Amino acid sequence: MYYKSRPYRLFYAINIIVLSLVSVLCLIPLIHVLALSFSSGVAVETNQVSLWPIGFNLDSYSRTFADGAFLGALMHSIFRVVLGVSIGMLVTILTAYPLSKMDGGGLKGGKLIAWYFVFTMLFNGGLIPNYILIQKLHLMDSIWALVLPGALSIYNMILMLNFFRTIPRELEEASLIDGAGHLTTLFRIYIPVSLPSIATIALFVTVGSWNAWFDGLIYMHKENWPLSTLLQTMISAPDLSQKSVSESEIINLTERSLRAAKIFIGALPILLVYPFLQRFFVKGIVVGAVKG
Repeated sequence: MYYKSRPYRLFYAINIIVLSLVSVLCLIPLIHVLALSFSSGVAVETNQVSLWPIGFNLDSYSRTFADGAFLGALMHSIFRVVLGVSIGMLVTILTAYPLSKMDGGGLKGGKLIAWYFVFTMLFNGGLIPNYILIQKLHLMDSIWALVLPGALSIYNMILMLNFFRTIPRELEEASLIDGAGHLTTLFRIYIPVSLPSIATIALFVTVGSWNAWFDGLIYMHKENWPLSTLLQTMISAPDLSQKSVSESEIINLTERSLRAAKIFIGALPILLVYPFLQRFFVKGIVVGAVKG
């Protein structure tokens, strides 16, 4: 049995305590938002709500799901995530696989191509050239303007590449000897044994696509905004449609419960997806970074 020294046990205990406190600090704002969304307008207006709903009701959620603009933005975000993850994972895998063969002469010029990709992580054209490019490609107000520019994340590609490099070369050689081509080897050998890394990168792409708001703001018309863009503008800008709001305040406190419901609904899909992919997360990151 492995002996754990006293300093190690002390460090382990302190580590658990610190991480538990950090977790609680991260959960408190979310719990507060949830409590606001279930509370009555009077309780919210008088700042009585902390971490438990007061005057429990579902009015905020009923009004939210009756909001056509909110439901439209929610569907646009779901479509964006599905399309973005599908294209992003396909492009990432097809790029990482040949680059993982650059050692030993497997891919001629592979190192030069890899450094070309790394260069794009450090330097880019900037906002205005990107906007002009999307405009010239006639992608404005199209879902492709949100999906295609970020389809290939170099960071994710490097993680995938490093994971592929940990796979024993004998598996590929056996597949090629049996007459399989590179695509067959990729989809029947590499991808099945790379599920932890694929799940990890899929989680990154999902969270990034769901939370991205700025590209929707500059490329899309208001009626086609994704949910993150709608929530960002809703939180940061005053609601000019509320006639009861005075010039001295941004929004009335009763409206806060409605906004809290929308914010929580916006965060809920990621909260539901993460537990299913979390068990792959650590292994995918650690193994993918071994040869980074």
